[in-house]
Amino acid sequence: MQTHLAPEFKNTADGQAAEAILRKCVHCGFCTATCPTYQLLGDELDGPRGRIYLIKQVLEGQAPTRKTQLHLDRCLTCRNCETTCPSGVQYGHLVDIGRKLVDERVPRPASENVVRWALKEGLPSPLFAPAMKLGQAVRGLLPAALKNKVPARQPAGRWPQREHPRKMLMLAGCVQPAMMPNINTATARVLDAAGIQTVVAAKAGCCGAVKFHLNDQDGGKAEMRRNIDAWWPHVEAGAEAIVMNASGCGVTVKEYGYHLQDDPAYAAKAARISELTRDLSELLPELVAPLRARVTAQAGQIAFHPPCTLQHGQQLRGGVEQHLGALGFDVKVASCEAHLCCGSAGTYSVLNPEIAFQLRDRKLANLGEMAPEVIVSANIGCITHLQSGTATPVRHWVEVLDEALSNK
Repeated sequence: MQTHLAPEFKNTADGQAAEAILRKCVHCGFCTATCPTYQLLGDELDGPRGRIYLIKQVLEGQAPTRKTQLHLDRCLTCRNCETTCPSGVQYGHLVDIGRKLVDERVPRPASENVVRWALKEGLPSPLFAPAMKLGQAVRGLLPAALKNKVPARQPAGRWPQREHPRKMLMLAGCVQPAMMPNINTATARVLDAAGIQTVVAAKAGCCGAVKFHLNDQDGGKAEMRRNIDAWWPHVEAGAEAIVMNASGCGVTVKEYGYHLQDDPAYAAKAARISELTRDLSELLPELVAPLRARVTAQAGQIAFHPPCTLQHGQQLRGGVEQHLGALGFDVKVASCEAHLCCGSAGTYSVLNPEIAFQLRDRKLANLGEMAPEVIVSANIGCITHLQSGTATPVRHWVEVLDEALSNK
């Protein structure tokens, strides 16, 4: 696709990056078939092809409107379209650029600005944990909309104390330790059982995704640099990998090298961090052998929802059900629409609840056809969002594996 950049974008990094991405686009429309919002709304401008057209207009000098902003806001950034695209268009990077450029030119209502500020400043804040603890204490009194975002209090479980020659870093995450602390301790216990010590760098915090995707890209990059600084001494000391048990964080950290490629002080380190980053499911192949004799697989059907950040953002598909199956678990994905987003998408379910809950209910209906005893996923946002719509327990798959190990 030919793009004639307006003068104000010709010599900017955003303009040149967007032009390079658009050059790959042939406007074929295959992406509309797998776009969740296009499936629900049926509007070309609520699909990738229409949004690409809107971004192209802005880059060529046409003034964006509030309507342009709304269509870009409705995108889940699930990146399903990238999996479908025959030309390899990096739509996720393009929509980040488009949103930034539009937000610089189209003012938002004050009410939207307040909510978006609260999300980007509140979720990574040290105040989030005490606020979540208070919310859990009064959870039964909360209105449904707020209760959906406050999971019942969960015991963290013990952190393994053994030391091992093999060491891997783990990002604790900004909200996970407060909302579902057992995910992190279960991860550490499973790796410990396989002879791997989990290390958490004290000064590492939010991966940067929250601020970056709410158009505070400078703030998001600052958090990326902070994490690199926190991890770098451990990398130099020989840490094998940086393990992500939240696939949303994983897809962001794997792209540190891309986001910081123009930063002379951090480009090389960011590329190395991205190279070392592994989703927890990527370790499963080497965990099967050491864990097989220690696992008592639980009876009953397990339904796996692969998050978009895992199957589309990181292009990791089939690993969880395959390797848990090798350990004796009966794990299946939905036979229909397993590729579609559940509607969580980071802060999306807060900012666009109507669409988010339609997608949640559609996803749960497809998962429910298996009559599972438990639904598992690989991202805390998906887990919390799905649990708000079902009585069936929704957990991280590593918690199920950890329980099977602890029964031995």
